[in-house]
Amino acid sequence: MTDRDDLGYAPTEYGAPPRSGWAKLVCELLVEDLAVSRAFWEGVLGFGVAYQRPEQGFVYLERAEGSQIMLCQRSGNWETGSLERPYGRGVMFQVYVDGLAHILASLTQAGCVLYAGPREVWRRWGDREGGKREIVVQDPDGYLVMLAENLGERPITPSMA
Repeated sequence: MTDRDDLGYAPTEYGAPPRSGWAKLVCELLVEDLAVSRAFWEGVLGFGVAYQRPEQGFVYLERAEGSQIMLCQRSGNWETGSLERPYGRGVMFQVYVDGLAHILASLTQAGCVLYAGPREVWRRWGDREGGKREIVVQDPDGYLVMLAENLGERPITPSMA
């Protein structure tokens, strides 16, 4: 097992498997400039490197709460059609975090403009509502990222039905 830094991320050059285990679904984003994307996902959104393959322009990132995402420098592989900016049109990635305040401050400091929020929403599922505080931002390649803080759940009252 590779030693980890204070946040639990792999400090070695190549890293190790994600400390929270392998997620059942992990998206890989094709990016125009891996260094720029890493600066955003790591420096602003607080992800850390689980492992990387620098020779392939690839990095596997994770957050302490267990969110995972892969970034890969565009090379022509896996591009099934024309890829034009903004990438990711029609997709949004939701990342649950323990709190939004630190991320919101990082986004502001980095000069990032929010696409939506901050806002509090309550959405119904079955006989309950789940609440979250959320913000939406575009990453450097135009992918939409929703960062959400869980506010819990509550029963639906007859006036809500």
